[in-house]
Amino acid sequence: MKNLNITVLVTGGTGFLGAHCILQLLQQGYKVKTTIRTSSKKDKVLNMLKNGGIQHFENLSFIEADLTQDKNWDTAVENCDYVLHVASPIHLKLPKHENEMIFPAVQGTLRVLNAAKKAQVKRVVMTSNFGAVGYSVKNSNEPITEKNWTDPNEKGLSAYNKSKIMAEKAAWDFMKNDGGDMELSVINPVGIFGPALDKDLSSGFELLKRMIDGNLKAVPKLVLGIVDVRDAADLHLKAMTDPKAAGERFLALSDGTFSLPQIAALLRKKMPEISGKISTKVLPDWLVKLTALFNENAKTIAPMLGINRNASNEKAKTHLGWKPRTKEEAVLETVKSMIYFKNI
Repeated sequence: MKNLNITVLVTGGTGFLGAHCILQLLQQGYKVKTTIRTSSKKDKVLNMLKNGGIQHFENLSFIEADLTQDKNWDTAVENCDYVLHVASPIHLKLPKHENEMIFPAVQGTLRVLNAAKKAQVKRVVMTSNFGAVGYSVKNSNEPITEKNWTDPNEKGLSAYNKSKIMAEKAAWDFMKNDGGDMELSVINPVGIFGPALDKDLSSGFELLKRMIDGNLKAVPKLVLGIVDVRDAADLHLKAMTDPKAAGERFLALSDGTFSLPQIAALLRKKMPEISGKISTKVLPDWLVKLTALFNENAKTIAPMLGINRNASNEKAKTHLGWKPRTKEEAVLETVKSMIYFKNI
C-alpha cells in the first residue's frame, strides 16, 4: 500500500480517540507506533483494534512512555514522519489544586514537541478541545470559530479545560520560538461520541448510561456539541497530510447542538427497546446548581450548563474537505456499542 513507507506515532493508544486514529491509519496502510503508559496495556489496544476489524498487526509497534517522564520519548518519535499527539495525562480524581492537572499537560506537550523536533518529524497534530476555544464567547448569536480563545481566567472553568488551554498555548509558543521546520496543526473537538471499541466508557457515555438506566430521575438541560469519534479521527488524519492544515486549528463538531432532553427524545423514538427508563422530566438549571452543593454527579454537570456552544465547523469542511456525520448518528452508534459491550 502507498503509505507503508510513512510512519506515524499516535500518543495514547488506549484512549477512545487514539484507538480510532490507529485503526484508520492501519486501514490506510501507514506504519504506526503508539505509546502506552505500561506494557500491560498492549492487549487492550490490540483487542480494540480487533473489534474495529484489524486482523494483522505487523505494521503496529508499541513503546512504553509516560507524558510525565522523559524516558523513551526519543525512541517513540524515532523515524516517524508524523505525530498525532492525542494523549492527555490521566487523573482518576479531581486534583486539590488545578496546577496538578495543568503542569503535567503543558510539560507532556512540550516533551512530545521537543522529541518530535529532534527527530525531524514533519508535522505534529495535537488534540486540544472546544474548552480551549469557546468558553469566553457569551453572545450565542455569534458563531464560535477557531479565531476564538477561552480566557484561562474564565470564572468556573474546570482544571481539565484550563489544562487544555495552557497546553495548546504552550504548543503554539514552542512552534513560534523553537519549532524550526516542523509544522503543527491542532484539532479542537467538542464531546466525542460514536462507536466504542471496547467496554470502557468515556465520560459522555457515562452520562447516556445514567440516563438509560433511569438513574437520572430528571434530565438536565445540558446542551452539547457532538462529534462522531470516526470523524474526529478522520480530521486528525486530514490535518496530518494536507498542506492547508499547517499552522492551523480546526473545530471538530457535527452541525448544530444537542440538548440532553433532545437526546432522550431521540432514543425514545429510535430505540424504544432500551429507553423505557429514560425520564421525561426536565431538570431546571437552578436545581442542578443547588444539588451540586452536595452531589458529586451534579457537581460535574453544573459548570457545563448555560455555555454557548454555537460553534462553526466550516473551516474543517472548506479547508480540508471534511464531511462529519450527523449528531443523531453519533449518539445512536454510541448506544448501539453500549448494548454490544453489555454496558446497558
